[in-house]
Amino acid sequence: MSQSAGHPLDPLTPDEILNACAAVRLHIATQTKVKAIKFITCYLLPPPKKAVLAFLGIPLAPGAKPESPVPIIRKAEVDIVDLVNGCSYNVILSLQDDRWKVDIFDLLEEGLQPQISVEELVNCDMVVRDDPRVQQVAKDVGVNPEEICCEGWSIGYDERFSTSQRIQQGLLFARFSRHDNLYAHPMDFIVIFDSNEQKVLHIEYAPHYKSTPNGPQLSVPSTKPPTSLEGNQLEISGRERIPPPRTSFDFLPDLMATTQKDFKPRDDVKPLHIVQPEGVSFKLNGAQLEWQNWKMHVGFNHREGIALSTITYNDHGEIRPVLYRLSLAEMVVPYAPPEHPHPRKFAFDSGEYGMGVMANELSLGCDCLGQIHYLPGAFVKHDGTPHVIKNCICIHEEDAGVLWKHTDFRPGGRSQTVRRRRLVVSMVCTLANYEYIFNYMFYQDGSIEMEIRLTGILQVYISANGEKNPYGTVVAPNINAHYHQHIFSVRVDPMVDGLLNSVVETDIMPSPYPTGSDQNFGGNAFLAQDTVLKTESGRDHEAGKERRWRIVNPARQHYSTGKDVGYTLGVKAGAIQLMAQTDGWVGRRAPFTHKAMWVCRDVEDAKGGRMWPAGKYVAQTRDTPPDSISKWVEGGQSIENEDILVYLTVGVTHIPRPEDWPVMPVEQLSIMFRPVSFFAVNPSMDVPGVQDPHSVPAFIPN
Repeated sequence: MSQSAGHPLDPLTPDEILNACAAVRLHIATQTKVKAIKFITCYLLPPPKKAVLAFLGIPLAPGAKPESPVPIIRKAEVDIVDLVNGCSYNVILSLQDDRWKVDIFDLLEEGLQPQISVEELVNCDMVVRDDPRVQQVAKDVGVNPEEICCEGWSIGYDERFSTSQRIQQGLLFARFSRHDNLYAHPMDFIVIFDSNEQKVLHIEYAPHYKSTPNGPQLSVPSTKPPTSLEGNQLEISGRERIPPPRTSFDFLPDLMATTQKDFKPRDDVKPLHIVQPEGVSFKLNGAQLEWQNWKMHVGFNHREGIALSTITYNDHGEIRPVLYRLSLAEMVVPYAPPEHPHPRKFAFDSGEYGMGVMANELSLGCDCLGQIHYLPGAFVKHDGTPHVIKNCICIHEEDAGVLWKHTDFRPGGRSQTVRRRRLVVSMVCTLANYEYIFNYMFYQDGSIEMEIRLTGILQVYISANGEKNPYGTVVAPNINAHYHQHIFSVRVDPMVDGLLNSVVETDIMPSPYPTGSDQNFGGNAFLAQDTVLKTESGRDHEAGKERRWRIVNPARQHYSTGKDVGYTLGVKAGAIQLMAQTDGWVGRRAPFTHKAMWVCRDVEDAKGGRMWPAGKYVAQTRDTPPDSISKWVEGGQSIENEDILVYLTVGVTHIPRPEDWPVMPVEQLSIMFRPVSFFAVNPSMDVPGVQDPHSVPAFIPN
């Protein structure tokens, strides 16, 4: 294998990012007429699935021998923007004789834009703050230039601007001291910013919400593109300017102590320590992680953040594959207000920004407790150098309650209690005002849980005194927190005892026979009805049926049930329905939101194949991308006993509460992957019971 890393799925190292980008620069200088560029992405292009499994010695089918290893060429994929012409390029490189070579240098179709970079978001804030026209508009409502804060967002959808322009919409806030909570001071205008030319294109205002006998009085944007800033501001008849509210709603304790009357931290919280005096039970070899019969590769990239691959379980000496890959593939956050320009606010936090580039550098004893091991993450900067997040991925163990227990209540009977432990691989990402915590959790009973926790600060807009907008909650005076949804697409690439799998849809429902009938005399009967899905499609949850899905391998059956070995896909918390119209801006650009579950054939190609359910290039799209999940399933190919992909749609609908302000307590959703007829019996029967000697009575009598 020609590579500098030790595993074919290891992310590009910082040196590899640097060297690959240098090779791109050399190619541009010697083979093209491109004059100036900025790098947007640089990441590993994963090798073919079967080649990786052969390298690891993982068989493709039950009882089969592993395939013979084949040469694996390490490849990188890069996206760049031409700063002179505004067009973008996709570049594929291969590592040959320890040097990177450009294999493909493709001009992207007009209108396709790589994701928005961190540097572009920072530049938006700086340039907007220094713009004299913005300064005047802010001054008109009492905000000084140094108090202006601009938060760059994707443009969402606005036909007035060309898709060949690389643009953002900037949401404006005031900050009246260095660490002041700026979201407590929303301003009443929004700017349009050109990321390549680094200039403000346009300023516009959202209207007050006014109810009329014919419904709400709204503002519909002109279809004509603005030609100058001064002459094309969106004016709303009768609209009055609103100064930002001044009340502080801080979240830092030292600031709360100075801005809130009688603030004092709780002093009745005793220390709670997580200790492992004999060390941890997991092992790491580079990015390969082993724990309690589980083995997997922990990867990282700019878009998904954590990507777990080649997940196997050691079943009494037999290495049984479960999942080839598990990751967050996409998400979108649509907001509810219909008045312009709020419908533009529906950020694709993964595809437009990248969870990886937004990952936090975690703090020991704060974000994770106990004995922690961290893995770094790296992504490219505009100049082709790497940015490294040292403590990007956290790995630790934690107690998770009782694993199993039984007491023989008869005289002289005994009991056994076994504590449940789980391994957690986690990451925290900050997307402007919002935080997402991603926990991938592995259990001793062969189960896997993917948990997403949501916290941070609500996205807010200013409201006038007495304004009553039915699409939001006034969480504090003049601060309207809009209704919104967070909708995630989780990509599951299964290999349950091998690559060829099927999906079984199970509907649990009452017996169709009435009470008193021979078939249901007591009226108590219910059944689980299985249907093997035959062709690529999207599937819904159905009212009145506890619908669930499981991935099975028809080549192997359980010794007792006779059923195909499998794993269920259960939404523990987070079933969701898109509230926007499916033919609207959000619905067209985020087709994955239309169904609760999608299943399609996996198709690998030179550029990675079917990875992104809303398309590879998400920023500034205006319709359903041809390389998205709803288009993939149109082929209607067979998915029975095939190499398949499953996309699960989960999320939360957030109707903000005053209790979510100024920082929202964690809200969580989770997906469970549980074995069904996969193991002969409960695989955790060999987990020892524990009577912890450090557990003592809370209150010791005098």
